[in-house]
Amino acid sequence: MNFRFKLYRTPEATVLAVCDSELLGRVFREGEVVLNVSRSYYGGEEADAGRLRELLAEADIVSLVGEGCISVAVDMGLAEWRFVKRVEGVPHLNVYRL
Repeated sequence: MNFRFKLYRTPEATVLAVCDSELLGRVFREGEVVLNVSRSYYGGEEADAGRLRELLAEADIVSLVGEGCISVAVDMGLAEWRFVKRVEGVPHLNVYRL
């Protein structure tokens, strides 16, 4: 499975935005909740699961959209499925390391 990501570095934190490739550019709505998987925020580079693991290991804040990338984070022990929110059935999760 392939993923799309952008890495944002600030003096305070490293932020990773990642989505399953097939979700890039799509918008999901459920009631008043909108999940915009925008190309400008998520669509930088492509990664496979190995590269995603490296990126997740260094990030302080992570925004994940999609079953695949969230599965990688869960497998690494960074998150649990019980905290995942869904919009139109599409999973989304934010992870913060304090």
